[in-house]
Amino acid sequence: MILYDLKCADGHRFEAGLPSMFSDNPRCACGANTSRVPAAVHQLGQADTGRSRDEMPTTWRGIRQGHPDVVRGWHREMTRRERLEERHPELAGDRRPVLAHEGAFAGKPLRVGDPLVTKVAQATFGTTASTTTSTGGTT
Repeated sequence: MILYDLKCADGHRFEAGLPSMFSDNPRCACGANTSRVPAAVHQLGQADTGRSRDEMPTTWRGIRQGHPDVVRGWHREMTRRERLEERHPELAGDRRPVLAHEGAFAGKPLRVGDPLVTKVAQATFGTTASTTTSTGGTT
């Protein structure tokens, strides 16, 4: 059974269940022929995760020198975000502290838990493989 919105020649609108899309349209209660019309689209709202933690101000100027309303607004927004991330951990992103974020690490910060030697070697020398010397040590 498929539900269709129908409209008759006199302007009456109604919904009818038809066994297939190839079925004939039923007549209106007034006896007029009917035609199928697009169903009405109802948009109740949009999903919005709000601002991420990366958008949170990190400077004194960013919170307008500690203006109470601005601080309170950001606190409220980040509390909402924290609750959302508890329910949906995939939205949390990488929460590890950043060790380095300048120079070679500007594009991709070095974070706690990253393989330090590999990351520094890659950023400094453009390689991830360590070379071994004839004495068996690594350089």
